[in-house]
Amino acid sequence: MSAPGAALLNRPPVPRGGGGRAVAVQVLLAVVWCGYAVGAGLGWGGSELADTMGDFGLAAAAFVAAGSCYQYARTHANRDRLAWVLFALSSLMSACGNAVWGWYEVVIHEEMPSPSPAQFFFLCFAPPAIVGLLVLAKRPVTRAGWVCLALDSWLIAGSLLTLSWSLALAKAARSHSAGSVAGAALELAYPLLDIALVSMVLVLHFRRSATNRSAINTAIAALALTVLCDAIFTSPLLKETYRSGQLLDAGWFAGSLLLAYAPWGARRIGVVHEQVEPRGPRPVSRPIARSLPALTPYLAAAVCTLGILYNVLESRSVDKVVVVTGCTVVLALVIRQGIMLLDNIALTQELAQKENHFRSLVQGSSDVIMIAAPTGTLRYVSPAAAGVYGRDAEELVGTELATLIHPDDLGRVIHEVRRFLAAPPGEEPTTRIECRFKSGTGEWLNVESTVNRHQGGLILNSRDVTERVRLQAQLQHSAEHDPLTDLPNRALFTRRVRQALTGRRAGDHSTAVLFIDLDGFKAVNDTIGHQAGDELLVEAARRLQDSVRAGDTAARLGGDEFAALILGDGSRDRSAREYQVHEIADRLRTTLSQPYRIAGSEVRVAASIGVAFADPGITPSDLMRNADLAMYRAKAGGKDRVELYAPQMQAEVVRKAELAGRLRTALHEGEFALLHQPVVSLATGEVAAVAAQARWRSAQGILFTPAEFLRVAEYSEGASGATAGPDGSRTAELGRWLLEQAVEEAADRHRAGHDVPVAVRMTAQRLLDRAVPLGSVEALLTRHGLPSGALVLELAVSDPRVPFDDLERRLTALHRLGVGIALDGFGSGYAAISALRRLPVDMLKLDRGLVEGVVESSRLHKITAGLLRIANDLGMRSVADGVDLPEQVMTLRAMGCTHGQGMAFSGPLDEYRLRRALVRGTFPVPGGAVQPALAGGSTAGSMVIHRGSHNETAVPPT
Repeated sequence: MSAPGAALLNRPPVPRGGGGRAVAVQVLLAVVWCGYAVGAGLGWGGSELADTMGDFGLAAAAFVAAGSCYQYARTHANRDRLAWVLFALSSLMSACGNAVWGWYEVVIHEEMPSPSPAQFFFLCFAPPAIVGLLVLAKRPVTRAGWVCLALDSWLIAGSLLTLSWSLALAKAARSHSAGSVAGAALELAYPLLDIALVSMVLVLHFRRSATNRSAINTAIAALALTVLCDAIFTSPLLKETYRSGQLLDAGWFAGSLLLAYAPWGARRIGVVHEQVEPRGPRPVSRPIARSLPALTPYLAAAVCTLGILYNVLESRSVDKVVVVTGCTVVLALVIRQGIMLLDNIALTQELAQKENHFRSLVQGSSDVIMIAAPTGTLRYVSPAAAGVYGRDAEELVGTELATLIHPDDLGRVIHEVRRFLAAPPGEEPTTRIECRFKSGTGEWLNVESTVNRHQGGLILNSRDVTERVRLQAQLQHSAEHDPLTDLPNRALFTRRVRQALTGRRAGDHSTAVLFIDLDGFKAVNDTIGHQAGDELLVEAARRLQDSVRAGDTAARLGGDEFAALILGDGSRDRSAREYQVHEIADRLRTTLSQPYRIAGSEVRVAASIGVAFADPGITPSDLMRNADLAMYRAKAGGKDRVELYAPQMQAEVVRKAELAGRLRTALHEGEFALLHQPVVSLATGEVAAVAAQARWRSAQGILFTPAEFLRVAEYSEGASGATAGPDGSRTAELGRWLLEQAVEEAADRHRAGHDVPVAVRMTAQRLLDRAVPLGSVEALLTRHGLPSGALVLELAVSDPRVPFDDLERRLTALHRLGVGIALDGFGSGYAAISALRRLPVDMLKLDRGLVEGVVESSRLHKITAGLLRIANDLGMRSVADGVDLPEQVMTLRAMGCTHGQGMAFSGPLDEYRLRRALVRGTFPVPGGAVQPALAGGSTAGSMVIHRGSHNETAVPPT
């Protein structure tokens, strides 16, 4: 057998332990018995002590055995309980007999009468022991079994009786024939009961129960030793010379000690052995030991024949007792063999039926059934092997099992088989092993086998699960990879990041994670369709996969977000490693920003990349969060760039999160106030309208301008990835509050006689929000009684995804009601020309960036003049936002701008100061009131505006 074959089924020996106390008890009992044997061998130093130890010493040992057996029976309720009670009674009879013997011999110094009470006690020793052995015997299950048990008992007893009668009992019977019949019967009763007890001992040896074998074997040994000593005592050669305290008493003493020890110490050893034995190799029973029970009847007949021959040769005649006993033994043997013959015939027929049934099941089964010998060689293979493995069963028989298993799986299979064979069969009767098996074509099949023990070897019930394994692998791949790009998904990427931070790479802090977002991808979806967007993602994934190193991981996290894990090289130079990873990230950015050929047209997107390094003690979630923050910083910093994570990014996120939380609380606590900034005619200085602006005075006393708290809300929306999130809903709630509060206060001023329109800023997304009813603006005007012409909506169109068709329908409906429409941020926003062409706009509101540099910059001066000329040509009013300096007022008025708002006239006013300004009606105009330079002058009643809530200096995104 090869080394793999031997390793497959051979199990290493397991050291036994746990029997320390039992060994100590054994040593103690051995010392006590050796002391008694030495004393008996030396005669105890005197006849008085010898008589005492020979009588009362044996009585004490028998009393100890009786008490031990009874105590065990009282404390252990099991099926052997009655047997130990009977053994206790048997030992008690022996103890009483020895005590009576000692009374006569030691105490009163008289000869033992015949018959005496001691003799009756000794006669009562055997019957309880015989019944106890019958209780311990394995009970037959059929009537024929009971008959065979009785016949076996008589075969052994009859043969022993024949032999013993021929050797000694006949002489003993003739020597007592002259005396009384009772004396002769009493003299013969001892050996006859011993013969019966020996017969039961022999029968029990072959029919003993499988439970607690160590205790039963010890009890059998104790009774056998006692019977042997009785046989020696009853022999004519020793009986005449026997005295108490001789060496023969040591045998009886040892039998009592063994019986006392049997239920306790031997039982513990048996339990230890039963627990440990399955872990070692199962001993193969010897042929002689297996056939000895079957030879018992013939051995008994041979012993009976020897007895008859000895009787004939000794006395030249055949004794009647020998003849009768021998005939009954022969008759019992004949009857027993007849029963066994009939039983064998029935068993043979049943075995043939079961074998046919088994063969039909095995040959008809689609599973392959194999039997491996303890050496690892296949002894049987079912015919299904031809269909499953593509190899004939005869070809596989004789093959070593280890040579058929894939080398990569062999070590695991050997480990599992050894573990299974070492486990107790009761706890683990079977196990399941899956490995690759060599087929007849040379390919490796995935095979699942149910393994059972079989005569030291194995039975394997195997089936081909190759398709199932392939499906599982496919499902596992699908669960861990993106279905569109086939890159690892977020779950697999997170697991690989965790692996990179643990194990042998735990101390490598040069590992980096890159988060990548495609800038402008949503525009691709909206302009040329989602199918083209999917093609772009597939191509971007291919580029990303080709750009990373072999050991690195590229993944798609979802949407247009990708990630890359760049494993560290063990470098301790942080700056050099940052430079290297930054170069890798910049190369990825350049690669992903190259034009894409999609659906016959060239498409461009950019890539914003955030980089984070595995600092000491960082967790996978924190590392990925840091890369995500760096990526958002790259997008906020202008997009199409690489940003390395810095700790202050997280601190700023925490600060903004706290501010966003306070913003949410402020909405419910009523901490927002509404201010209005006058919109003044640059020609006359009259107040043409008021622009509503929100202010937030926090609980800490801090007054936040709209640019500050709206930037917090917009950042929260961007970080959450969807405006429908909680923070996006807060921004929408703030917009609803601003519109409703502005309309309510404008209605109050209208009723007080101040017919000045109010301008409210509203984004196109908010106006088209499906969660807002279409008639909400109209219903609001009706509820507060404000004329529709007194409301101006300043519309900001800065998102390319806004559907102009829906926006045009919505604004047209409002314009028909008389609501004014102003285009906010003109000159800097997205799709300004499209908005002018399609939307019903009444007024253009110049962006603050143009107004701020209109005096100093000739370039901005020309751009602003051109935009104002467009507004004049279209017959629209114009409003300059952020007019803070007198020079700006004069310049804009000279360029034809009709209206302006800013610190050059007034800042935002509360309601009280606003009404005072409206009562006054005009503001001083730098350079004096003049007529507009361009036609199409202004009237206050038709004035519209927009950027009222964003009249502060723009704050760049952080």
